[in-house]
Order: sequence, then C-alpha cells, then structure tokens
Amino acid sequence: MKIIHFSDTHLGFNDLEILNEHNINQREADFYDAFSQVVEQIKHIEPDYIIHTGDLFHRSSPSNRAITFALEQFKIINALNIPFILIAGNHSTPRTNLSAPILKIFENFENIFVSYEQKYKKIEFKEVVFHALPHMNDETTALSQIELCEANIDTSKKNIMMMHCSVGASYLMQEFGEWVFPTNKEYIFEKMDYVALGHWHGFGHVGKHENVYYSGSTERTSLNDKRNSKGFVEIDFGSTTLVVPKSQLTIKFTEIKIRPIVQKELNCEDYENALIDTSDTKDAIVEVKLTNLTPLQSIDIQNADIKKLFPHAMSVSVKREFKLASNETNLADIEALSLEEYFLAHIKEDANDTEFERLKEKITELFALYEESADDTL
Repeated sequence: MKIIHFSDTHLGFNDLEILNEHNINQREADFYDAFSQVVEQIKHIEPDYIIHTGDLFHRSSPSNRAITFALEQFKIINALNIPFILIAGNHSTPRTNLSAPILKIFENFENIFVSYEQKYKKIEFKEVVFHALPHMNDETTALSQIELCEANIDTSKKNIMMMHCSVGASYLMQEFGEWVFPTNKEYIFEKMDYVALGHWHGFGHVGKHENVYYSGSTERTSLNDKRNSKGFVEIDFGSTTLVVPKSQLTIKFTEIKIRPIVQKELNCEDYENALIDTSDTKDAIVEVKLTNLTPLQSIDIQNADIKKLFPHAMSVSVKREFKLASNETNLADIEALSLEEYFLAHIKEDANDTEFERLKEKITELFALYEESADDTL
C-alpha cells in the first residue's frame, strides 16, 4: 500500500507585489505551480491513497482565482479514481461560526473526502482507516476528539492518523489559534501505522516517533523560511497485506522545483572593487547583505544601485550591517539622542564640513519623510 502525503499548500498566498505576464502576483502563481507539480507526480506514482494535512488555502475566505484553481486540480485528482482525504488547517478554518468552511465545496467529488468540522472523523476503506483530526479552535473540545480517535483504532486494518497541529515545542509557529497536541496523548502514535502532520513547514519526523512526519509546505509563506527543499512524502507499507510490521514502513521525500532564495554578501570596506557572483540568481529571490558599512556609505549606496547588479533576479532585497567603530556610542548615549541626531553624529565623524552640510540636508529630509510615514500608520 502506497500513500502520498502533502500539506500546507496555501493556495492564494501572494507577496512582493510583482506581477507575471498574466497579470497575476508572481508569488501567488508560484504556489499554484508547486501544487500542480505534486499533482503531476501523483499521476506518475499512482498511489493507493492521497492525503493532505491542512491549509489547502492561505485564507478561510480565499479569492475566486484560488478557489477556481483548486477546483480544476481536484477535478484532475478525482478522475484518477484514487481516494483523496484532506483536513482543514488553521488557515482554512473560520474563526467564528458566521462563515461556512471553505472545504465544504469539495464534498460533491466522488473520490474526495474532507474533514473540516473541528471534530474527529473516521474515514474507512477496505484495508485502512484514516483518523482525521482537523484544526480545532477549542483545545477542550480537541481533547475529547483525540480520545474518540483512540477508541476507533481498528487493529485489523492499517491506521493512519491525520492532524494539523504542533507536536512538541520545537514545532510551534506562533500563529493565531495554533493548536498544540497534548504531550500526554502522544502514546497514541505508537498505536498508529503512520501519523501524517500538517502545520510545520519543514519535512521531517517528530522526536522519537519514527512513524510521525510533517510533510512540510510546498512553498514558502515567509522569506524567513530559507528551506529551498519543498515537496511531498511517499509512504510505502511494502505490501497490501495487513500483517506487514511497522519496521517495513519506508518514507521517501520527493522534492519539487520551487523558486530559490539566494543570499549574497557584499563587503563595503572595499565597495568600489568588490566582486559578486550573480550566475545563480536568475529568477531567484535574492537577499543582499551589505557588511562593514559606514554611515557615510549608507547614504551614498542606494538600494536601486544594488538591485542593478542582479538584472535577472525576480526580486532583490537589501539589508545593511554597520561597521562598529572603536569609539562606538554606548546604549545609554543612544537612548538620550533621537535617531536623527545619532545618525548625524556618525556622519560628522567621517565627513568634512562641506560634505557634512550636503548630507545633513538629505538626512533631515529623509527623517521628515520617515516621521510622516510613521504618523500615517497610527
């Protein structure tokens, strides 16, 4: 028996305000492409079952485009005649009862089985039982549903547990409404043949539990996620018989192609002669860190000039790291000054009087714009 496990596809996510040739946010299109790649792999592998452990959509009320794309892909999957079981994650679960769960739209597909009602659902087939525990806003309710799950274990069949939650402190994402699986109930995992998890965006098994896996997300919802390896999990029980021991369980992670994040560093101590390799930045999200900057250089080196170094990148962001001087002002002194005064003091140390007056006017203007922008956000 072979199962494909993927999760956290976050359809509808967008970022960076860059449009592609179809006038669609490029990052949103990247998420659609990642999902399509998994579907193509499913067609090739032909598993016995497919499972998705939550956050199909990025929002509980996704855009028309995200819904339309999902329906098109689910139509393809449904035509394969492979049972597809999916549960709701925290991003796909309404925070109040005023909104209908979005996953309800898939109930009319013959081969698609959904669990979204914030309670345990048993989805049973001839040789396997899927114990679906979708995201739950109420942890008190969750405890009783976990106990119901345990009571429904069928030892004559394979038992697959599906959840969207944090298991162990290492997998907390600090998100609104995050559900944390109770540690004192982890013994249930040993009674399962496989525990499929969603929520954490990195692939890997959980702690000492060799049959408990996060498949990870298929794309990045944050540029702080530097994992360039995204994909899905292929679970193989080695046989269709029911007597195969857990020791024969094999887990294979298959990587899909996603837009890379490339990090570059530019040492500004010799900025004019610095060389930087751009050969690996085509269509990439590039992050450039300027190191050993002086305040004077920070004024003269514009972000636009840095971005010109990477003409084939999809996007370029610039971070600045200032050089520490031997006479660095201590924290108490900084707190006594305004940020503008502190910056001007640094400029004055490195510039002659004429240059200082030229830059002072620019700095005053920049800080005025900054303060105006800050006031608008209040």
